[in-house]
Amino acid sequence: MDSSKWIQLNIEVTPQQTEQIEDAVLDAGAVSVTLQDAADQPILEPGVGETPLWDNCILTALFPATIDPSTTQKQIQAFLPFSLQAVWELVEDKDWSQEWKKHFKPIACSDGRLWICPSWIDAPEPEAVNLRLDPGLAFGTGSHPTTMLCLNWLEKQSLSGKTVIDFGCGSGILGIAALLLGADKVWAIDNDPQALLATRDNAQRNDIANNRLITLLPEQIPADIKADIMLANILAKPLIDLADQISGLTLNQGLICLSGILSHQVDQVSAAYADQFIFAPAAVEDNWMQLSATKTQ
Repeated sequence: MDSSKWIQLNIEVTPQQTEQIEDAVLDAGAVSVTLQDAADQPILEPGVGETPLWDNCILTALFPATIDPSTTQKQIQAFLPFSLQAVWELVEDKDWSQEWKKHFKPIACSDGRLWICPSWIDAPEPEAVNLRLDPGLAFGTGSHPTTMLCLNWLEKQSLSGKTVIDFGCGSGILGIAALLLGADKVWAIDNDPQALLATRDNAQRNDIANNRLITLLPEQIPADIKADIMLANILAKPLIDLADQISGLTLNQGLICLSGILSHQVDQVSAAYADQFIFAPAAVEDNWMQLSATKTQ
């Protein structure tokens, strides 16, 4: 135990047991509690305000390695009306804030003209358009199918001189890619201040001038802005709920690129925009869809 700074307790739980067990392990001195899927059951789009759980979960409680596991487990069990199925294991002492970076590698988009490169790794193709990225706490590294579908679409567009809105910008990856590919200006919008901070940091990392990428909360959107190209990689329900706003922010004959949509949701999302847009065939990757359309009125 001396070789590790932490020890963790893994407990098989049902959704109904999680709250009791979480209280018990925290009372016993756990410094963090996490839940993960124990049966490969995806939850792809929870409802607003929901905290969904899988049918079978693993609750992991992290403790300092100085505790006595037997005594601690007895203390936890004393709080509970049911028996635990639990396993203790040592956790290697690592800098966990940096550990995730090992799994983030340079990624080429479909035409190979645009690469997404972690900021701490040399670009493998120096002559390509290289987007230097550190996502921080915001969504968007290029590895998720929805992001890559949008990047592949962007790479094929004529962006010179265009104004772009990145609605739900996350790390800023789509808006910054648009600027590096020739767009004139990007309005990056997100309801998460952390995402706006990550977007600004990544813009600076790519030598984007402050007046070319403007970050905004939704309530700060100026009444007079319009986009030649609208990017919205969010989820189906907000895409439907925001259809009027997204449509209104797009110029006549402008383009929209929508993603974060599962294959069975395409018709619903398309229907929300059908009165103003003509859709191109959808693109698909791993059951995720990307829709593009031209505004006709």
